[in-house]
Amino acid sequence: MKNKESCIAKLLCTSCKTEFDYKEKHTLCKSCGKVLFPIYDYEKAKETLSKKSIQSRNIYNIWRLSEIMPVTESRFQFSLGEGWTPIMHLKNSGTHLGLKNLYLKDEGQNPTGTFKSRGLCAAVSRGLELGIRDFSIPTAGNAGAALSAYATCTGTNAHVFMPEDTPKLLQSTIIALGGDLELVQGLITDAAAKCKLKTKKNNWFNVSTLKEPYRAEGKKTMAFEVVEQFNWSIPDVIVYPTGGGTGIVGMWKAFDELEIVGLIGSDRPQMVTVQSSGCAPMVKAFQEGKKLAEVWENAKTFALGLRVPVAIGDYLILKALNESNGTAVEVRDSEILVAMRKLAKIEGIMQSPEGAATYAGIEKLIDSGFVSSSDSIVLFGTGSGFIYPDFWEKTIHQREKI
Repeated sequence: MKNKESCIAKLLCTSCKTEFDYKEKHTLCKSCGKVLFPIYDYEKAKETLSKKSIQSRNIYNIWRLSEIMPVTESRFQFSLGEGWTPIMHLKNSGTHLGLKNLYLKDEGQNPTGTFKSRGLCAAVSRGLELGIRDFSIPTAGNAGAALSAYATCTGTNAHVFMPEDTPKLLQSTIIALGGDLELVQGLITDAAAKCKLKTKKNNWFNVSTLKEPYRAEGKKTMAFEVVEQFNWSIPDVIVYPTGGGTGIVGMWKAFDELEIVGLIGSDRPQMVTVQSSGCAPMVKAFQEGKKLAEVWENAKTFALGLRVPVAIGDYLILKALNESNGTAVEVRDSEILVAMRKLAKIEGIMQSPEGAATYAGIEKLIDSGFVSSSDSIVLFGTGSGFIYPDFWEKTIHQREKI
């Protein structure tokens, strides 16, 4: 079945509301420097988007609802099989925790082993359609691997900048997938600075988190899938590990779009951000009632995807938490290690540190009374534990705590 035509209409600044032509290359808003979102002709999308029509489609990747995705020509809708990841009922954990409806959406089953496949697939596909041949990115590892994979898939080039202390497996994965890798001393913010400098010099297109309009569009498909997998209903709570925040921001946009086209009503899940106590700028900002987050000094956590001292989309993350009556929690690295081991031993699921942080977070939500036994709760397991073999040695020492 051929994908339906995209109904993209314009790009809109999420802050000052300036409009831009979607047919041109854009990064951040030229007026205020904030994040741009694609906006669609939703009335036109309604003509072909219905529950019945969607369920008849044999497209099981991020282009399943292509009417509200940004690539206009189907020949540019590339795929390595990303998306449509399973939602698993965590019955064993639910019994242990007293939760009847605890689920995990396993993003580790994406082609490059993490949810990063979604965003980079959308960004590279749309970029190629706009004539871009060289993409650059600062990364904690997984986004760089995803960019490298989709650049190779599309015949374009990936220029990846990564902290030098990133695990060797992730470094070699990027090289194996054809990425041009440069290691940088420091954190992802230092990698971003080097990336920005070389991108400007070489006229590459920077696909940093939320610094261009299309990665969030790939990530929003997680919400499309959750709704359909829940038979067009909304879970009560979504628990999400947050570094740069593209996923939570994209999903919050997706729920609005699904309502506009008539696929859901006005109900929304309560959105929960989980961060490491060694780098928790969103948790601090939320607890202090702020609209923007401060830079987190001396960020330190072994969950590298959460080691993001500052996020350009901070105002969008906090907006989603506040509008959904959600919350933000922090967990210690030691608790993440225990959670990794629990998911493996109790459920048979190998999760990354970032994904396991949501499991550690749910215990905090239970203790605080934020969730109840009857709530339907979806944890986002954002990456496969098999990508992190070195970390499993650390979990051996946590056995006695399980």
